Amino acid sequence: MSQEVIRISTPISDQERMSLRVGDIVLISGIIYTGRDAAHKLMVQALNNGEKLPFELNHQAIYYVGPTPAKPGQIIGSCGPTSSYRMDPYSPLLMANGLKVMIGKGPRSKAFQAQLVKNQAVYLDVTGGIGALLSKRVLKMEVIAYPWLESEAVHKLQVVDFPAIVAYDTCGNDIFNQ
Repeated sequence: MSQEVIRISTPISDQERMSLRVGDIVLISGIIYTGRDAAHKLMVQALNNGEKLPFELNHQAIYYVGPTPAKPGQIIGSCGPTSSYRMDPYSPLLMANGLKVMIGKGPRSKAFQAQLVKNQAVYLDVTGGIGALLSKRVLKMEVIAYPWLESEAVHKLQVVDFPAIVAYDTCGNDIFNQ
């Protein structure tokens, strides 16, 4: 298992994504989008209805988070990851439509892992309990879809050196079983 630190920027190229291996520590800079299960359900419904999604999935990353409200003078409140398994039912269709980088917390189902390999996608794990620290990596935030979901709306975040670890890579390696 690697302990290499890799700086990546969004949009993430295919070559960059394919080179990531389980255990790599990544520092992400650029734009990432947020989405939890309620937003994922709406995006899957949109795809099933032939509707346009709120952002282009190709070469982008979704972070499973529902940020807390920002205090005065802050860009974002605490933004720690949520348990990712709740997105498992929605992820295959999103991956088939271009989503290749997902960021969250905790292990995923075997079915999800199989879809990662099939779609040559990666899952990055973020340490839970450090949401206040992670908020310092967010330079800008705006709601871009489903505002009625409040903290679970889709947000566009501009981040710098946002830390994560490759938990599942495109080759089917699994950090949780090592």
